Amino acid sequence: MRTAVVFAGVFFLLAVYYRLDPFKQSAISDIKDFKAYRVDAPAWSEIPVEKDTQNLLQKSEIKFLNQIQGPESIAFDPKGRGPYTGIADGRIVLWDGEKWIDFAYTSANRSGLCDPKPSPMSYLKNEHICGRPLGLRFDKRTGDLYIADAYFGAMKVGPEGGVAESLTTEAEGVPLGFTNDLDVDDEGNVYFTDSSTKYQRRNFMLLVYSAEDSGRVLKYDPSTKQTTVLIRNLQFPNGLSLSKDGSSFVFCEGRLGRLQKYWLKGEKAGTSEVMAVLPGYPDNVRANERGEFWVAIHSRRTIYSYINSKYPQLRLFLLKLPIPVKLRSLLHGGQLRAIVVKYSPEGKLLQILEDGEGKVVRAVSEVEEKDGKLWMGSVLMPFIAVYQLE
Repeated sequence: MRTAVVFAGVFFLLAVYYRLDPFKQSAISDIKDFKAYRVDAPAWSEIPVEKDTQNLLQKSEIKFLNQIQGPESIAFDPKGRGPYTGIADGRIVLWDGEKWIDFAYTSANRSGLCDPKPSPMSYLKNEHICGRPLGLRFDKRTGDLYIADAYFGAMKVGPEGGVAESLTTEAEGVPLGFTNDLDVDDEGNVYFTDSSTKYQRRNFMLLVYSAEDSGRVLKYDPSTKQTTVLIRNLQFPNGLSLSKDGSSFVFCEGRLGRLQKYWLKGEKAGTSEVMAVLPGYPDNVRANERGEFWVAIHSRRTIYSYINSKYPQLRLFLLKLPIPVKLRSLLHGGQLRAIVVKYSPEGKLLQILEDGEGKVVRAVSEVEEKDGKLWMGSVLMPFIAVYQLE
């Protein structure tokens, strides 16, 4: 606790330095019923320190610059066409080799509110109307595209596209609040994450600062049309990917910065275990053809964010300080720098690729490996980055 007191003093002085009133309430801490929760983060000594000192991701090619906004997830269909991606205005679009064409929608309401806009953040206020497709997965048998829409739940659209149909929007009588990512097995079972039942995606910063634990991992069974909760009480579960043999899936614990494995088959079926501690805060995870897992890391941990996670009352106090949003983000490790990491099926760290200076690639949300290349999407950036593996 002594460390927490020292940090509180430091940031009080920081507020004074910026000539701010440290007792003025911030917008976040003033929100009714807002609470901050402790994060039982891994010990600081467990966090990987390896870095890509060559900044190899700076060799990436930036594609489709300013043609698409916020391509979170990247997918290729069973015929090899693509990429497909979901973008900020609610559309799922397909690159036909020459241009982007509309492929599917998660919302049938394509009013003027959903027209492309110049500012990336301007989409947020209408996401609940227009939809926000996040995780994308193709069923290799049928060619159907499965979609995790942040507001409309787990969905599916046929190979010809169009308006997607809803598969599920609730579990155990509790509505899905922030559907984030999904994968589908050979029997059509859909495994997906619901990052929070309290905060929607358009309020994701409340979820980040609160660290509340209403997140869930769920399964939708197409034969019964039932949705069951597999894991509950999670702090911002995010990406999810089935293993190559289908015996398990791994998912990202966004607030704890870990990969967790859940067993679907065998003696451990129905149980989970920590697979790996990550160097930072993850978004999506994707398996390659060899069964290895690529994880997109939004940012590395900082000692500031680490202490904040351990001491929720300190976090609330610091939120009351009107520290500029940009500075607060930087202190939390929010620099727009790219980090992607690869793990073995057993959780061994195999490779780290970075653009530690953010010169070329920034804010990676997902890594899809295809034909010796890494296709990197970003929920924030107006492009897709492509890196040629050596």
